[in-house]
Amino acid sequence: MPQILTKYFGSMECHDEAIIRLPTGLPAFEEETRFLAIEPVESAPLCFLQSLRQQDLCFLTLPILTIDPAYRLIMTPEDIESLGLEAGRQPLIGAEVDCLAILVAPENGSPTVNLLAPVVINRHNRVAIQAIRLDSIYSHQHPLLSSVDVCS
Repeated sequence: MPQILTKYFGSMECHDEAIIRLPTGLPAFEEETRFLAIEPVESAPLCFLQSLRQQDLCFLTLPILTIDPAYRLIMTPEDIESLGLEAGRQPLIGAEVDCLAILVAPENGSPTVNLLAPVVINRHNRVAIQAIRLDSIYSHQHPLLSSVDVCS
């Protein structure tokens, strides 16, 4: 079994079928193209996106529907194509794609989540992209505590 070393979870098994591929990386982390989603039961609904290249790089995320059950995913045709999804319609969260909001927890301040640019993962081929919305319905600094209680 292939192993990866992580900062927060120590050594872990990493199966090829579990790897999430971000061909273009994330903004400011373009070199980071392969991640493992770690979802410890005791931390649910939190999901940790662990870089396979840098053991110290791990993004804390939440499923977007946990934050906003009425969230409407709007992706550009180019983003839909890059994920290998059916053109001409928006993908369904939970059926075709997983949609994660990156959480920011500053030392001094309240945590926020990025609803403007969620990480969208094709459930079939595990290809992902940070889908930046062209509208401004959602914020990249949505207050977390007004949406969900992650401690319950």
